[in-house]
Amino acid sequence: MIATNARQFLYAGIVGVLFAWLLATKIIKRKKSTAQREKSADLEKPTSRKGTTFKAPERPPGVWTPVEFKRPEATPYPAWDVHKTDPLPYRPFRHGPYHITMGLRNMQWDDWIELDNHYLKFHADKARRIEERGEKCCHTAPEAYGGAVELLEELCDYLPQRYPTLYRKTDVGLDNLATGETFNVIQRPLPEDPMAMCARLVQDDLAIMFEKPDGQYYLLAGAILLAGFWRLSDKFGMPLSEIHTSGDVPGFKTKLERGMTNFFRRIKCDNPVLRNNYFMQVDDDLAWSHSIGPEDGDGTQATGWSTADKDKAIEHHHFRSERQSLRRLPRSGGVVFTIRTYFEPVTAIAKEPGVPGRLASAVRSWGDDVSKYKGKERYEAVLLEYLDGEHKRQLEEGVITEDEEDGKYPF
Repeated sequence: MIATNARQFLYAGIVGVLFAWLLATKIIKRKKSTAQREKSADLEKPTSRKGTTFKAPERPPGVWTPVEFKRPEATPYPAWDVHKTDPLPYRPFRHGPYHITMGLRNMQWDDWIELDNHYLKFHADKARRIEERGEKCCHTAPEAYGGAVELLEELCDYLPQRYPTLYRKTDVGLDNLATGETFNVIQRPLPEDPMAMCARLVQDDLAIMFEKPDGQYYLLAGAILLAGFWRLSDKFGMPLSEIHTSGDVPGFKTKLERGMTNFFRRIKCDNPVLRNNYFMQVDDDLAWSHSIGPEDGDGTQATGWSTADKDKAIEHHHFRSERQSLRRLPRSGGVVFTIRTYFEPVTAIAKEPGVPGRLASAVRSWGDDVSKYKGKERYEAVLLEYLDGEHKRQLEEGVITEDEEDGKYPF
């Protein structure tokens, strides 16, 4: 009897020890997992977390005191080549439903500016447009001049670090090793508008927003050369809210305005962010989509999707995607937009596994306001018929399966 009780106590003790060990192991693993997968802050909403870098600064509206911040030095882009490095395949759409959000995510400093083997074409297109259009596409307000020069200096510092086979830093600026251009950014006066000089260095369009005493951010410096659907001359000097309402951006008043205003107020110099968007275009002009009307009309001609030809052949359909970065400049306090456009025929991206079905689902999920904004009525019949056919072919050939999931956004 005593022996039996002893065995029972022994077994109970062993079970207890095992249970305690398993419980402790699970707790440790959970702590490690939590540390490894710490949830990113929602950049579109205010947060009260102590120490967050998005805490609203305590300063009067329109007043900026320069801060001590220097961007971390960039590492060279691995094996980058002006002739061989392909554009990144941004496909920033998901299977429906479609949600209207700012869609922000954190940016790594190395990735601020993206250059690829389309650089020389973009560079030539920009140079031509600067020559032809001047202040219509590159302009800096007097009060924003210091911020535009600050952006120019930032690019001259970053680009030779990230793309040393294309740019060489000099005592006065940098040299472009592909085109032979030399940029002197310390001479005064500068040879041209600082935003035009910035535009010649990158493939992106550029804009800088500055806060005024009313608390709103205004577009006071820009180099908008390849935007496709909008013109700097129409938006220059406008506050952020009017830029969006004048362009009939869907859901701006109800879903975006408050969060966007708060975000601009809170963004700090050490927290750059990214976002992507996409459009369809029924012509092949990167700089200005002539299908929606002339870039420089006489005032009597309408400009918009209503003027576009309906149901053009699929060969005319192009996928236009923007990769935008936002960061605050430490000296001037301006918020810089870089807007890099990726432009490809729909027939090219539809060859990629899963893309036709995913894009068709995304387009079908647009609400009425988004559909109107993106001109869906002018091309949906041709586009969706083609995408559905390509999706069916990929299923039949075993390229994808019915339960294929979305790619890793935004690719």
